[in-house]
Parts: sequence; structure tokens; C-alpha cells
Amino acid sequence: MNDMNPRGFPTPPFDTPQQTPPGLSTRMNPQPDYGEQSYEGSGRLKGKKALITGADSGIGRAVALAYAREGADVAVVYLSETDEAKETERLVTAEDRKCLLIETDVSKARNCRDLVAQVVKAFGRIDVLVNNAAHQASFKSIEEIPDEEWDLTFATNISAMFYITKAALPHMKPGSSIINTASINSDDPSPNLLPYATTKGAIQNFTAGLAQLVAEKGIRANAVAPGPVWTPLIPSTMPPDRVRNFGKQVPMGRPAQPAELAPAYVMLASDEASYISGATIAVTGGKPIL
Repeated sequence: MNDMNPRGFPTPPFDTPQQTPPGLSTRMNPQPDYGEQSYEGSGRLKGKKALITGADSGIGRAVALAYAREGADVAVVYLSETDEAKETERLVTAEDRKCLLIETDVSKARNCRDLVAQVVKAFGRIDVLVNNAAHQASFKSIEEIPDEEWDLTFATNISAMFYITKAALPHMKPGSSIINTASINSDDPSPNLLPYATTKGAIQNFTAGLAQLVAEKGIRANAVAPGPVWTPLIPSTMPPDRVRNFGKQVPMGRPAQPAELAPAYVMLASDEASYISGATIAVTGGKPIL
């Protein structure tokens, strides 16, 4: 622990096993901190109904836990990581909140519409929509990127955001909030993550335009731009040398833990943020975004 890291979060170098995508929290060393022991709710989202994609692990799990402790029921959308999703469910239900698990592939438009219908059937409405699901892979050159990889990244990261938002809006009342996960890659793209970084730039623009379209409905739209975050996506999609030193490049010298992202999502979902729309909140460990 030091002045730059008062909470004593892990710092690189990391020695964690490489994994196949999408990765598991339980196989990481150190394991991600989702706020299990630290996040304390204060009723800021009492009675709200939230839909979070990519909530089986990583940022999505931390947000689901925080939302539950703030009083919200949560729909957890995930691709195939059932054990991870059940752990998120356990954390939510431990707070006496409802948790709906939906296993689906958001890269398909029909699935996006179907998952919204399932949430509305279970909860009656959607007060908070968190578009967080993402796909990424590392490549050394553009020639190495298969056409199918480019298409999958766009389908998962940005097209799904459009389809889900479009389907959800009729079930969102004035005061509702849409929060999209962008990235520091929106402004500072990593060349090794070209497809992913390109979609993150699109997400930031999508959010800025969307905020202007939905303002007349009394609905807000914002983005959160994380810097490096210690999630299963890292050891399952990045080469060992980058994983070992992950997060070392930012001023704080370490990656964020998922628990450190959750407060931004809580703030944007809360009624206190009633005049915040079209914004991008940077959670980047001191590295500015433009």
C-alpha cells in the first residue's frame, strides 16, 4: 500500500495463467475484486429495474452487485459462462433483490429483441439499461484480422447496443438511464486491438447522438470509458507479456479492479444524475481522454 494506491489493490507484474476466451475469474491470480467486501449501498436505486449485458463477470458483475446493494432488481445477460453468471446471481439475490439470468448471443439481432422481451415480462419495465457486453482479440497486424473477427466484434460491441436500445426504449419511462461501456480506446486506440478499439470509438459517438435523440423522452444516455481493468477478458485475449504488465502504463501504475468502475455506473443510473446526458465518464487511472 502507498499514497498512490491507498486501498492496496494489486499492482503488476502479474503471474496469472493464460486462458481461452472468455475466461474465468476463478482462474485469475489475483482474482478480480468485484466489491463483495467493500461496496456499501445507500438506496440510490431503490425499486429500479436494471438490464446489464455482459454481467457474468468483469465490470458487469461489479455493476450488478452495486445495483443490487443500491436496491435494484437486475437482469444479467451473458454469452455462455453459466458458472460465472450464477455467481453474479448469488451476489444479487444475497441482497434480497431479484435476478434474472439470460443466456444468449447478443451478436444476433433477434436475440437482442428477445432478451428485452424477457426482461419486460419479468420486471414490467426497464429503468436502467447498461450495454456492457464486448468481444475483443489481439492481432499484430491488420493482415492477421479475419473478416469474420471484424464482423463479430462489430456485431457484439456496437450493433447489439443499437438493437437492444431500440427494443428497450418503449419500456423506459422519463427518468430512465442508458449507460454504454466505451473505453479509453475510444480516444487512444491500441493498434493491437484494432477491431475492438474501432467499435469503442463508435460507441462514444453512438452515445453522444443517442443522448440528443432521447432527451425529449426524459431519458438520459451516457458512456463510461474505462482504462485498463483486471477482468477475465485480459488473460484470455492478450499475449502473456501484456498480461504480466497490464495497467503499468497509466499514471497510477496498475489496472482498475471492477469494483472501482461500479460507482460511476451507479451515479449515472441514479436520479441525482438527472442533468447528466451525452457525457463520457473516464475511469482511467489518471490517463486523460480527449
